[in-house]
Amino acid sequence: MLGAPREVVNKLREQYPSGTRVELIEMHDEYREMPKGLQGTVNWVDDIGTIHMSWDNGSSLGVAYGVDKVKIIPSE
Repeated sequence: MLGAPREVVNKLREQYPSGTRVELIEMHDEYREMPKGLQGTVNWVDDIGTIHMSWDNGSSLGVAYGVDKVKIIPSE
């Protein structure tokens, strides 16, 4: 099976609803440099657990479950 199990996807959707602000800890993409500390806004979580993003640098590269790492930025 590709991606995260259904229970994990549901948990990700609870943790990262649309509009959640996150900060990049680590991303593995050989075609695009995404610097640690980059911030962005969650758009949605798909059925395999990818967190689709609007990054502040203009990228829309998704956060891959089990590969990339982000942390939630607490709201003020």
